[in-house]
Amino acid sequence: MLIMNRQRLRYLHYTVAPLMLFPLLLTALTGSLFQVAQLTGNSQQFYWLLDIHRGKFGVVNLEIIYPFINALGVIMLGITGILIWLQIRNFNE
Repeated sequence: MLIMNRQRLRYLHYTVAPLMLFPLLLTALTGSLFQVAQLTGNSQQFYWLLDIHRGKFGVVNLEIIYPFINALGVIMLGITGILIWLQIRNFNE
């Protein structure tokens, strides 16, 4: 039974990680680029980055759920990653 839980945990982490990669990288990249634009005094020209950062992709507007998707994905990957790490650590001891 314990082996099955390990397999499910790894499968969950393995499945969700690639799905979360794009939204998290996009959020980090657009937020960082807008911060650079703001520091250089060019933020007026780059407000479109904030739209993407918040989840507004042209006609597709995910601004209401996009932050929650990112947050839940990070929390889930963090928890499953820590649990996998603890299992490997306990297995080796």
